[in-house]
Amino acid sequence: MRLHKEGYKIVLISILIWLAVNYLVGLTGETVFRVFMILATLPFLVLTVRFFRYPHRIITPAPKSVLSPADGNIVAIEETTENEYFKDRRLQISVFMSVNNVHINWNPVPGEVTYFKHHSGHFMAAYLPKSSTLNERATTVIRMADGTEVLVRQIAGAVAKRIISYSTVGKKVAQQDELGFIRFGSRVDIYLPVGTKVNVELCQEVTGSQTILAEL
Repeated sequence: MRLHKEGYKIVLISILIWLAVNYLVGLTGETVFRVFMILATLPFLVLTVRFFRYPHRIITPAPKSVLSPADGNIVAIEETTENEYFKDRRLQISVFMSVNNVHINWNPVPGEVTYFKHHSGHFMAAYLPKSSTLNERATTVIRMADGTEVLVRQIAGAVAKRIISYSTVGKKVAQQDELGFIRFGSRVDIYLPVGTKVNVELCQEVTGSQTILAEL
């Protein structure tokens, strides 16, 4: 299993802590206690390694399609007012990621990054609607070849403490490229033109870079 680069340091530290704890426990000479501690602490190490897994995926470019930016479940499909960039009515599709999902984010459409901004904020549960505007978040706008702009917002969750984004204004991006990474539970919102054909339903499980959310 491959590890994502954002997990190298955390996984290494976790392994060292696990080894140190079990080494110290081993000094007690109590075999039963040593076995108990190994079995009790090993799941936390496995979960940490699993969280930063980097699955091998074949990503097929679909220039007129909006690919899911993340693994997870669809928690919102609705028209709403986007107040940061567009300041008008947009179609919002939201993907919620649990701690069990792969937390890599991909660019949903190809084009050029025309806007990027990181916002500090709270860490409420990411599935709540108000998390889109109150939680820590990073907003990226991608302008496609035909001039259509798509906004992608990475949102921190209750236990997500860091949003990592690779977006910079002027950067050319493809659907095979990573948008970023969010640690430990979060959500990604996409804002599309009203009237865009949607291919998914509420509560549907989607796969990042694979599932087609909508057609432009």
